[in-house]
Amino acid sequence: MFFQQILRTDIGCAAYVVASTDAGLAAVIDPRIDMVDEILDLLQREGLQLRYIIETHNHADHVSGHHQLAAATGATIAVSALAGVTYPHLPLHDGDELELGEVVLRAIHTPGHRPEHIVIAVIDRSRSRDPWLVLTGDTLFVGDIARPDLAIDGQEGAAALFDSLHQRLLQLPPGTLVFPGHVAGSLCGRVNNRMTGTTIGFEARNNPALQILDRQTFIRFMNENLPERPPNLARIVELNRAAEPPRMGTATPLTPARVRELIEQGAVVLDVRSPASFAASHIPGAISVALDGGQFQNRVGLVVPPDRSLVLVVEREEDAHRAVQMLAVIGYDQVVGYLAGGMAAWERAGFPYRTLPVLTVHDLARWREEDPTLQIVDVREPSEWAEGHIPGARHIPFYRLPERWTELDPSRPIALVCGAGTRSALAASLLRSRDFPRVYSVEGGMDAWRAAGLPTTRGAVVTA
Repeated sequence: MFFQQILRTDIGCAAYVVASTDAGLAAVIDPRIDMVDEILDLLQREGLQLRYIIETHNHADHVSGHHQLAAATGATIAVSALAGVTYPHLPLHDGDELELGEVVLRAIHTPGHRPEHIVIAVIDRSRSRDPWLVLTGDTLFVGDIARPDLAIDGQEGAAALFDSLHQRLLQLPPGTLVFPGHVAGSLCGRVNNRMTGTTIGFEARNNPALQILDRQTFIRFMNENLPERPPNLARIVELNRAAEPPRMGTATPLTPARVRELIEQGAVVLDVRSPASFAASHIPGAISVALDGGQFQNRVGLVVPPDRSLVLVVEREEDAHRAVQMLAVIGYDQVVGYLAGGMAAWERAGFPYRTLPVLTVHDLARWREEDPTLQIVDVREPSEWAEGHIPGARHIPFYRLPERWTELDPSRPIALVCGAGTRSALAASLLRSRDFPRVYSVEGGMDAWRAAGLPTTRGAVVTA
C-alpha cells in the first residue's frame, strides 16, 4: 500500500493519497484547491492512476480541489449521499466500500461536525482484514474533537458526535492509526499540538473529550471555549457543493494610477507585507494582514468583505501569486491585481501615503505611567487575554473592532497590543481606516512585554 499525507499548516489542513501498489490505483481524500498541482506531480512520480476523489464532508473552512482533479484525471468524486452536492459524483452510504486492488476504502457515517460527515477506514487485504488506518476528516483530531456548531445547533451536533465517536470510531481496533483532516491552526477544532497522527487506542486513553462518558457533560464540554467560527463559511460550503469549479483571482500588475482608480470604485487594498513595511508607508485605508504572519486566510476572512474587489500590496511579485492562491482557499476570488513597483512606485507617482507609529514595550510602559488618557487595547484571543495582560488594558479582539470601535475615544491616543506585533498592525489598520488619528502598534506585543519583566494581571476585562 502507498500512503502519503499532504499538509498545509497555514490553517491546519491535511489531505491524503492512498493507493494500491499492485494495481497502481489511487484515491485522494479531502484535497484542498491549492494542493492540486502537488497531487498531480505525486501521482505522476509514483506511476499511479487516480480513480477516486473522496470528500469526508462539505468543508466550511477551505475550498476543495475536487473539480480540478477530476478534470485533470477523469477520476470519480465520491461524497456522502447526504451532502446535497450538485456536481457529478458517486454517493456514499454507511458501509460502502471502494476497491483499489488489495486496498479497500470503507465509508463510515460519523455525523456531528456536519450531518453528512464520513470517515474512511483503509484496509490492506494483503496484511489483514482489519482497518490499518482511518482518515477521520473533521471528527477525531490529535488530542481533540471537531467542533459541533458549524452546520447545525452546537447541542445537536455534540450529541451526534458523542454517538459517532463511541458507537463507530472507538469500535475500531485500538491499534488503528488515525490521520485527521486538520492539525494545529484550524478553526474547526481546538487542537494546538503539532502531531499529525495518532491511534484509536491512544486517543481513547488520553483525549480529554473521550474521557467524558456522560453524554450531557460531553455536550457542554464541546460547546465551551470554541475558537471563532471559520470566516466566510457559508460561501465556502456552497462553493464546495456547486456544480461549477471555483474561480481564482489574478496576480496582474497594476499601475499606481489604476490602483487609485479601483480604490475610488470601491476596491479594498489588502497590504500583505510585514508589519514593519506597513508601518513605514502604506496606502490610506489599506488593511494590513501579513502574508507570513500566521493564520493569513483566517485573518483576512475575519476583517475583509468577501464581496469586494481586492488590490494587493506586496513586497515581491511572487508574493502576489502566493497570496492569490491562498485567498482562493477561502473562496476569495475577487483579487484584480497588485500594485506594481510597490509603495515606492505609489510614492513616486505623488499619491498620498500614511505611516503607522510603532512603540517599544518600554515606550508603552513609560507612557502608561505618565498619561492617564492613553487607551491600551489588547487585540488577542480571549484565551490569550485570560493567561495575562497589561493592567488597565481593554480587551477587544482585532476582528471585533469593526463592530466595537465606538467603544474607543478617537480624541485620546490608542496603543494596540497583540502577541508579537502582527495583529496589532492589523488592528491599527482597521482603526486608521476609520480615521482614528492617534493609533500606535506595540512592537513585539505581549511576548516582548513579558520578556522585559513588565507587570501583567489576570483580572477582569476592562469595558469602560
